[in-house]
Amino acid sequence: MLTVHAADAVHGAPDGADSVAVDGGVVVAIGTYRELTAARPQARIRRWSGLITPGLLNAGAPALLETAYHPDPREADELGNAPLTGDALTALVMDDARWGASARRGLQRMLRHGTTAVRGPFTRPAVRTAVARSGLRVHGPGPAPGPVSLDPLASVPEPADAFAAVLAVGGPADLAVFGVRDLAALRTAGAGSCTATVLGGRLVFRRS
Repeated sequence: MLTVHAADAVHGAPDGADSVAVDGGVVVAIGTYRELTAARPQARIRRWSGLITPGLLNAGAPALLETAYHPDPREADELGNAPLTGDALTALVMDDARWGASARRGLQRMLRHGTTAVRGPFTRPAVRTAVARSGLRVHGPGPAPGPVSLDPLASVPEPADAFAAVLAVGGPADLAVFGVRDLAALRTAGAGSCTATVLGGRLVFRRS
């Protein structure tokens, strides 16, 4: 569906550009809200506060999904909410079904951090299936990040180093919205400041 995402600014766009128009899974225009809506009066409007950027790439996804367990909210009293690794993971009885469920929760948590792509490969069949069904883009192997985190910005010097792709007309409609004014503020706030994630033109996360 033709949609205009309007915020305070769009990273990398000309000065004054505050909106991105997407149709299906493609970016069709970047510019001012007035320009984009005047040319597309039938478009659905989504208004956000903050900065629109390309979606993020989580390069530590294999470790996050295949060597950590993401507890079910119903397990919070017993296991807490943070991913479990090391001895805490060893103490759990893990089978394919549990790895798959953990991966799905981990992927949802990545979406809440503006992630639209992950770096592979994934060796556990249940995890591969969860990633494929999530719709997240899968990039080939690359340098292992440090530290591994649900926040892709935690392992790169600058926020732009974590962008999965360039946000451009004709490119994939994969974008994130952060409740900050610019990249300097994003570097301080981290990806936890994400208020919305759009993947292939679909709104897959919206902070309530």
